[in-house]
Amino acid sequence: MAKTKWNVDVTHSGIDFSVKHMMFATVKGAFHKFEAVVEADPTDLTTADISFDVDVASVDTRNEDRDNHLRSADFFDVENHPKMTFQSTSITKTDENEYDVTGELTINGVTNTETFAVTYEGQGKNPWGVDVVGFSGEGKIKRSEYGLTWNAALETGGVLVGDQIKISLQVEANPA
Repeated sequence: MAKTKWNVDVTHSGIDFSVKHMMFATVKGAFHKFEAVVEADPTDLTTADISFDVDVASVDTRNEDRDNHLRSADFFDVENHPKMTFQSTSITKTDENEYDVTGELTINGVTNTETFAVTYEGQGKNPWGVDVVGFSGEGKIKRSEYGLTWNAALETGGVLVGDQIKISLQVEANPA
């Protein structure tokens, strides 16, 4: 199949994350506003060009006070850094339909190289005859490497917010 430009269908896609809270519990959240473009042969991502542009103000952890804190200068500083971006730089096939997608991730004005495990989930036509392709992805980053270092010490030892963030992507895309 030839390389095609695919626009991510945000209404059928998601960017979710989780982080340890108080060293033993997990808080989950999502970003609801983002754009992404994939230029690829979906059955062979090794030559793909993948980019994401995420509105960090759209963070949602189901708690308004926490979300507002995440938008503040203690974390994402959305006034000065309203976007989180990812641009792929290399893609390696690791197994059938599985890839390591490496690229430049920018959060809070800091850029680091990160790798996400991505799976091609399949392709078909929706009831309206439009081609649809699906991918899923997972990765881990350290928030401290992006200047997101706010924390609070716990009386029992440890810290309130973990450093490792687990990221999960579910992507459905249509030809541009």
